[in-house]
Amino acid sequence: MKWLAILFTLFIALIIVLADTGNLGVLGFINQIPNGDKAGHFLLYGILTLLLDLTFIRSLPHRDPRLVAVSVGLTLALIIGAEEYSQQFFNSRTFSLLDLAFSYLGVIFFSWIALRIKR
Repeated sequence: MKWLAILFTLFIALIIVLADTGNLGVLGFINQIPNGDKAGHFLLYGILTLLLDLTFIRSLPHRDPRLVAVSVGLTLALIIGAEEYSQQFFNSRTFSLLDLAFSYLGVIFFSWIALRIKR
């Protein structure tokens, strides 16, 4: 699970770098789908949350899984917020509170799923 979380983190980082440099290529078609970027934010950050939650919950068996999930979620929320804010400084990107909201909804929903899987 740990390696899957690491690889998925690198995948998202690659997507961010490609988007920041305006080189999304084939992945740019998602922006052509109505609300495709919102679904992307929800799913990508949600899956990342799920993988990280499950990894840390299993790595820290003596800690309350809810506290682990909250810690992971808050950490991701800060990173996601900073990344969304940074989009203002790139010509190829646009800051969007709605994108940020869908990212946060993905974190919350998939944290809930991780806690259900763990029990």
